[in-house]
Amino acid sequence: MTRSPALSTSTKAAALAAALVLALAPAPGAAEPPVKPGPGDKCPVCGMFVVKYPAWVAGVTFADGSRAFFDGAKDLFKFLADPARWAPGRTRADVRAIFVTDYYDLVQVDARAAFFVLGSDTYGPMGEELVPLAKRSDAEEFVKDHAGKRIVRFDEVTPELLKALDD
Repeated sequence: MTRSPALSTSTKAAALAAALVLALAPAPGAAEPPVKPGPGDKCPVCGMFVVKYPAWVAGVTFADGSRAFFDGAKDLFKFLADPARWAPGRTRADVRAIFVTDYYDLVQVDARAAFFVLGSDTYGPMGEELVPLAKRSDAEEFVKDHAGKRIVRFDEVTPELLKALDD
């Protein structure tokens, strides 16, 4: 039987540190602790100051730890469809986490797990909006209460759907 050489104490410590960093880092799309935009943060898509619309804040965290904030899910999705257009040098691969604000609870949730209502009587800062909700039951209730037409998931939001919201 062949035995591997024993790892040095410094190698073990380095491996443990690396494992801890990986364990604590959010997975792509994972929810993060709440993040609030500052007074100077502007939506890269429309240029609006995001802090004025706390109930609609959406955002991304990039792999380098920097963030971009949006005044609603609609502009977030426009950004994700073509990051280089709105943030030159950025790609979709640079995005580590994506969040939206739940309409009812006003808490940030992982956008990839959220439900979005289309075609309701509720408008966001930029007009017709994708209204984010954390739970399907809340989305179904919202549809009934606000004349919503459709519930979609993150992967169902297409550039064509976004264009229809702006028409």
